[in-house]
Amino acid sequence: MAGIYVHVPFCKTRCSYCDFYSTTFGAEVMEKYTARVCVELSARKKYPGSGKISSLYFGGGTPSRLEIRQLKRLFDCICDNFEIADGAEITVEANPDDLCDEYVQALRTLPFNRVSMGVQSFNDNLLAVINRRHTAQQAVDAFNRLRGAGFGNISIDLIYGLPGETLAMWENDVVKAVTMKPEHVSAYALTYEPGTLFYRRRRAGEIAEADEDLYVSMYGLLMDRLNEAGYEHYEISNFALPGRRAVHNSSYWTGEPYLGVGPGAHSYDGVSRRCNTPDVMSYISSDGDVPHESELLDMDTRYDEMVMTRLRTREGIDLGLVRDEFGGQRLDYLMENAARFIAAGQLEEYECKGRRMLRLTRKGIFVSDEIMSDMMAG
Repeated sequence: MAGIYVHVPFCKTRCSYCDFYSTTFGAEVMEKYTARVCVELSARKKYPGSGKISSLYFGGGTPSRLEIRQLKRLFDCICDNFEIADGAEITVEANPDDLCDEYVQALRTLPFNRVSMGVQSFNDNLLAVINRRHTAQQAVDAFNRLRGAGFGNISIDLIYGLPGETLAMWENDVVKAVTMKPEHVSAYALTYEPGTLFYRRRRAGEIAEADEDLYVSMYGLLMDRLNEAGYEHYEISNFALPGRRAVHNSSYWTGEPYLGVGPGAHSYDGVSRRCNTPDVMSYISSDGDVPHESELLDMDTRYDEMVMTRLRTREGIDLGLVRDEFGGQRLDYLMENAARFIAAGQLEEYECKGRRMLRLTRKGIFVSDEIMSDMMAG
């Protein structure tokens, strides 16, 4: 099994753009949640089979809202029920304002060897617009605090296309990130998801979405600056210094099995997908298996997911794997649909370690959604 994902659905406040499942419940619910996750971990230790765990990922929500003793309890339970590979990547997501000296030093007593910090912007005005709890200086201080404590693998998240953001503002953010030299950078274009405050405000005409040309310029600037600074653009939204790709997230893009625990967490065993119901109160009050839904993936769905995930990566799609898993007819279908994008210079065939591969070019990255849609089975 590739990894274990622990969903921690607690935040102090809700960000204006976020549609991930999270709550603002306090200490009592967090304590009950911790106990229930341990029960779920013990009950599902055979999913999706035996094998060493190569990555653990505590995501959210805001995992740094949990107390150190609660994180330790979860670790102890994982170690009691699973075999963790030597050198496994163990990540915790954190908000800068949670990372005080005391908390950072306490994190070092746990097995975490990677921290993913939600910075989003180094512009205080933009941080206020998106309802982040920290300031730009707090983010810098938290990063330096992690470094000083000995964390040698830090990722930061950024968002571009925020309301009122200019290209110059975004360039300042990217330059600041490069100056700090995190091992990994994830950068996402703002999307207006139903149910979020930004979605409602846009519909009310209170804010406007950035135009497409600005999004394209921001993304191009991001690629150029990070490439110049030595970062590998290994997935559409992710950049890493050599040898610092995110192990856990890479397993999603390459279709490896993983276990997800906690309300709203997803699991995948290679042929079916399971999603725990995103409701922390029903989660902690449940007996037996936690509330969830499962879906057996047919061949078309598995093919579509392969296209969507593999084509996002630097390596792209292994054409031999398509033939082996889905047959020659499906490979022909893939290449027939890819032909016009290859002719337009948006896709390219190449060879890697004796394997025929198909990947996006830089030109193709800008229209990746259209390309993926045209190459799917539906």
